[in-house]
Amino acid sequence: MKFKRQRSKEVGVDLTPLIDVVFLLLIFFMVSTTFTRESHLQVELPEASGEPASPAEVQQIDVVINADGQYILNDRTLVNNRRETLERGVRELAEGDNTLPFIITADARTPHEFVVRAMDVAGRLGFAKLSITTEREAESP
Repeated sequence: MKFKRQRSKEVGVDLTPLIDVVFLLLIFFMVSTTFTRESHLQVELPEASGEPASPAEVQQIDVVINADGQYILNDRTLVNNRRETLERGVRELAEGDNTLPFIITADARTPHEFVVRAMDVAGRLGFAKLSITTEREAESP
């Protein structure tokens, strides 16, 4: 008996699904990757013989008030917490320039009286750019 010889099918792996998976991975990584733009330029700055800017220039008036009501003006602690002392210190720092930003930073436990006193001094001296620093509340779940 003669059997008809069956042709054997060529064994191979179908690459079509594999290519689809590779393209999906490529798209995923392209979308999720953040690219940082770095420049590696070497720059030689010119030299100058001028004097550096003096750090004494006041760019803003920072009034820090601790929990005891003690005032600190631009990192200088005042001798007492009276209105006259605060006003004299602010005048010396501002040197007549009332366009400078006036920033009040007070401890959360500071009595209200001391914050109002600092605001009053700013108003008396004509400061219009008054800011009070705060912290953002933590969001509850």
